[in-house]
Amino acid sequence: MTAVLEKNTKKVEKPLSKNKLLGIAGLAWMFDAMDVGILSFVIAALASEWALTPNEMGWIGSVNSIGMAVGALVFGVFADKVGRKKIFMITLILFSVASGLSALTTTLFAFMALRFLVGMGLGGELPVASTLVSESVAAKERGRVVVLLESFWAAGWIVSAVIAYFIIPEYGWRVALLITALPAFYAIYLRLKLPDSPQFTSKNTETRSIIQNMKDVWSKKFAKATLMLWIVWFTVVFSYYGMFLWLPSVMVMKGFSLIQSFEYVLIMTLAQLPGYFSAAWLIEKAGRKFVLVTYLLGTAASAFVFGSAESTAILIASGMLLSFFNLGAWGALYAYSPEQYPTVIRATGSGMAASVGRIGGILGPLLVGTLVTAGYEIGWIFGIFCIAIVIGVIAVIFLGTETKQIELE
Repeated sequence: MTAVLEKNTKKVEKPLSKNKLLGIAGLAWMFDAMDVGILSFVIAALASEWALTPNEMGWIGSVNSIGMAVGALVFGVFADKVGRKKIFMITLILFSVASGLSALTTTLFAFMALRFLVGMGLGGELPVASTLVSESVAAKERGRVVVLLESFWAAGWIVSAVIAYFIIPEYGWRVALLITALPAFYAIYLRLKLPDSPQFTSKNTETRSIIQNMKDVWSKKFAKATLMLWIVWFTVVFSYYGMFLWLPSVMVMKGFSLIQSFEYVLIMTLAQLPGYFSAAWLIEKAGRKFVLVTYLLGTAASAFVFGSAESTAILIASGMLLSFFNLGAWGALYAYSPEQYPTVIRATGSGMAASVGRIGGILGPLLVGTLVTAGYEIGWIFGIFCIAIVIGVIAVIFLGTETKQIELE
């Protein structure tokens, strides 16, 4: 009788349906993207208001990525100890509150300090959320659902572009940042509705140390997969943050007004949605490797054309293709990463790979700022990102293994 009562008391959280889980995790993902997206527009506005140099503009984006590197590592390893749900909520609250406080700053140093905390929350939440969802969905549709989760990133960027276009010119960047702080209230809803990963709750993870989990990621069995992920994550994040955080500013450098740049970036951002949806459809039919390779090569080609574009039509068209291919590749990468490891080290492995990637996110914006200051052409700078992406493609081809519809350990 006692055993029966103990068994019943453990059934606190009922599993959510696939669509409800996707909706709850996806909205949090959208809020993440809204914050990252708004930063690209805020940097352009701050450059005008605070008379920032290109180097200072680059540091804003890089500090955000430093925080993301720390957050991905710290929160990733703890998610394998205390559960996906707890970390998911903590990171959501951290980035929301810090983002709201950053709207009140009056100095560049204070703004950057808070952006570091925002980055920690963002960096920790993304790999943990994708791990939780991948563990809660059947193998036959796991990849598709995780890519659809990533599609909420496009929705967040679109919302941020709309906020930037209508709010920043009229009411200023501070109001725009305050709007991005609203997700803090959503954490209360998460606490009530979101179950933890079934794989996590069914295993005794307390017997394993964090150090052991981190060592196992580089054990003989997983070393090849880890090397592949670290290379791909670094090259993808390096190029993404180097290009996308600078998009509005690059448009201004090419002779457009601040409002025009916001409008054109909004148009480019809309192309992210079909990029995600096409990747979600292909990933269960053609496989993870095919989608990653194809969409990354499309990203490289689009970046090359965008960097050297002289006419408005080519600029917008190549910018839309850049959004389409790059964000489709992101979706495939988030689906692919957790599938490389068993449950006990899945969040650790994904978090460590994301953390290495964020180092690329630190260097990308800084590289642009440094090279712009030195007088290099935007086309030449974007060519560097093309080369980086091709290196990532080579890593997937030669080091990656196909994980389509394979049951997770």
